Amino acid sequence: MNIGCHVSISGSIANAPLNAHRAGAECFQMFTRSPQGGPVPVLDDQKVKDFKANCQKNKINNYYVHAPYFINLASANNRIRFGSVNIIRQELERCSLLGVTALMTHLGSAKDFGPAEAQKKVIAGIKKILTGYKGTTQFLIENSAGGGGTIIGDSFDEVGKIIHALPDYNIGVCFDTCHAFVSGYDLRTKATVEKTLKEFDQKVGLDKLCLIHANDAKTEFGSHRDRHENIGFGQIGEAGFRALLHQPKLKDVDFILETPPSEKKSVNDIKKLKELR
Repeated sequence: MNIGCHVSISGSIANAPLNAHRAGAECFQMFTRSPQGGPVPVLDDQKVKDFKANCQKNKINNYYVHAPYFINLASANNRIRFGSVNIIRQELERCSLLGVTALMTHLGSAKDFGPAEAQKKVIAGIKKILTGYKGTTQFLIENSAGGGGTIIGDSFDEVGKIIHALPDYNIGVCFDTCHAFVSGYDLRTKATVEKTLKEFDQKVGLDKLCLIHANDAKTEFGSHRDRHENIGFGQIGEAGFRALLHQPKLKDVDFILETPPSEKKSVNDIKKLKELR
């Protein structure tokens, strides 16, 4: 189990492992491009070489990438839906060049088709993304907070159905603690953590849980409002994170912080998770 945080690639992608090291991170997450859209930075041989050298220099072996926020595999707009497929495949290829462990993405919204049809669109989209993919970076689905009642992937049942519909592909899950909590999965005590993980195992499979986004929740249990908070200052609290960190079934799963951005707060949150570990 490594503990890390999301870091900036400002100036050069090779700066990401340096920023992670300064924060005391044992692993890290980054974007390889603007999450809001725009030009895609070229990953030439020198940039890839410098990035890997800085990871090796700082003894960081596991690092992750978050796909852009505008992904929607269930859009009725073909440009958006097929564009999302192409972008994720492109990101997987870019990540493989960098030696990234895994790429996680949100799936999109069911507002255009309704839940059942949207799920079919998502399954078809993921199949298209992964067909013929030979890279080393694993594809992860991130559970959502379910805001607005249409966001796909807020329930373990839905995530499980999507993964189980694609048995021939290596698909994992990035488990966001804030998203799970505001979607009605309690993580505040050792007992509720065990209950939630048991349900996850039944609906998805703990063997599919590859990464945890460790975020406290600013909003109340079951609110479906995605507002991250610093560790111990939210509705989940220190006891919940201590229980997660001491779960034997999660001993090989990395924890990545996506708490409110600030270098000082990131350092403090990493220290807090290490103490709880």
